[in-house]
Amino acid sequence: MNIHEHQAKAVLAEFGVPVPRGVAVFTPAEAKAAAEKLGTPVFVVKSQIHAGGRGKGRFEGLGPEAKGGVRVVKSVAEVEANAAEMLGRVLVTHQTGPKGKQVNRLYIEEGAAIAKEFYLSLLVDRVSSKVSVVASTEGGMDIEDVAHNTPEKIHSFTIDPATGVWPTHTRNLAKALGLSGGLAKEAGSLLRQLYEAFMAKDMAMLEINPLIVTADDHLRVLDAKLSFDGNALFRHPDIVELRDTTEEDPKEIEASKYDLAYIALDGEIGCMVNGAGLAMATMDIIKLYGAEPANFLDVGGGATTEKVTAAFKIITADPAVKGILVNIFGGIMRCDIIAEGVIAAVKDVGLTVPLVVRLEGTNVELGKKIISESGLNVIAANDLSDGAEKIVAAVRGA
Repeated sequence: MNIHEHQAKAVLAEFGVPVPRGVAVFTPAEAKAAAEKLGTPVFVVKSQIHAGGRGKGRFEGLGPEAKGGVRVVKSVAEVEANAAEMLGRVLVTHQTGPKGKQVNRLYIEEGAAIAKEFYLSLLVDRVSSKVSVVASTEGGMDIEDVAHNTPEKIHSFTIDPATGVWPTHTRNLAKALGLSGGLAKEAGSLLRQLYEAFMAKDMAMLEINPLIVTADDHLRVLDAKLSFDGNALFRHPDIVELRDTTEEDPKEIEASKYDLAYIALDGEIGCMVNGAGLAMATMDIIKLYGAEPANFLDVGGGATTEKVTAAFKIITADPAVKGILVNIFGGIMRCDIIAEGVIAAVKDVGLTVPLVVRLEGTNVELGKKIISESGLNVIAANDLSDGAEKIVAAVRGA
């Protein structure tokens, strides 16, 4: 689960992390009032969407000379005018894709005098089962570009949850960022605060870009992005309340109601699979045969008929889907349950696109019998390769 920048800063501030003052707004009038309240000589008007690259983004309907989604202004009147121009418009960045995202809220923040910019993030290192700290002196840039062009400027080390932050970790961070004296001490305090927040809130990622040194020689978090472990959200109702469903795909929201692992993609072949690894393999083999998957969908190992029916409805609700491949390996999941779910869904919503079903494993013969006796126009597949080849051919009218 992701949250907005202003929400991320509020969460970090609870742990003492130094962040600029700011106010989230939804109308130009609120933006004007926020600027008057902040009372600073410089303001930053920030679009709040779940995507990076806002500053370099462009608004649909505005000319190429228009400013991006993050704007620095010097008066209350400019804050109000920019808010009026930005709110309700679609912002397109390199992370949103060509469709962009509509800006429904802004963050009006006090300006900062920047002396230096750094990059800092905390991530879950699943290989070592530790928290990985990634730091770079190249702040304000996409970390992917830094990794590609100047990988030697990226430094990382891990923190063992059994011990937490040690002095050696704080020294490593100060060295990676080239800090000494008072700034090195602030970096140590900041790392402890960030680590505490990361662990306490079950975060999956904590990214600060940039972390700045101000003109008066202090560290401050200028931008922050947080994501949380969805499996741990039951422990954090305060974080769940921050969810902005307008930033999410409606199909993904519907899938979450049934505990389905669903991610919308840009292809034309809908996939319903049990098991994340098998789902990835299914998408790969669809691409191998020259088509593109329309989604990742894992119904899980213990899906019910109701759950499978819901999954099928979500797939068919996508107008981009030109064909569907059901690929089930019955271990915990029984093939007859999948078959019953598919039939129930087809009878409920209808079937207007080709459907290929590949079943293998527990109760496979019963599952195949249920489908063959259903009277549905379903194409049977013998294995994964056969299924992918048949659905691609069916979509292309071969």
